[in-house]
Amino acid sequence: MQKFLKWTLEAIREDESLMSWMEERRFEWVPLASSALKNILCGHTFIIITDKEREWFGKYLLSSLNRFDKNRPFLPIINFNELSYNIDEANNKEKINVLEDMLSISFSNGYTFFYIGKSDSPRAKMVKHHEGSFLWMMDEQIQNSFYLNSSDELLDIKLIQLSRLFDKSIDAALFSEITMDDLG
Repeated sequence: MQKFLKWTLEAIREDESLMSWMEERRFEWVPLASSALKNILCGHTFIIITDKEREWFGKYLLSSLNRFDKNRPFLPIINFNELSYNIDEANNKEKINVLEDMLSISFSNGYTFFYIGKSDSPRAKMVKHHEGSFLWMMDEQIQNSFYLNSSDELLDIKLIQLSRLFDKSIDAALFSEITMDDLG
């Protein structure tokens, strides 16, 4: 077993998709991914929410993280868009509280928002204030989020690379390849 930070560097360097841009950003990544991994291991349901521009990526994440050929247990991951509630209608504190009450009842082991998108999106309003959210935030550097630039020409490629790194990190955590004492 090895420390998660060292494992992350090796995973970045071994990845065939040339994600060298992540080498220096791994120090930002590891604490956030560590927290998300702890939540997965504790049985939290991950609720994927994206801004409208990245809805394609939410579908991609859902299908890629829970494939039958992964040789690991399926993870409790859902796409918020698949729930019957329209998140775009949660535009004030009262509606957000009602929605969070429903989620707390539905996911008694806990839940973690996994948000990918711009910080000024109406969908970001709820997740930014929910403690423990896993945020890949665009165009605004917010504490406890991984910053991305929405005008980056390579953004879609970087999103897929990050999803690959996160997927490999899940495997490493589930199969005890990394020590948990250095996670967040």
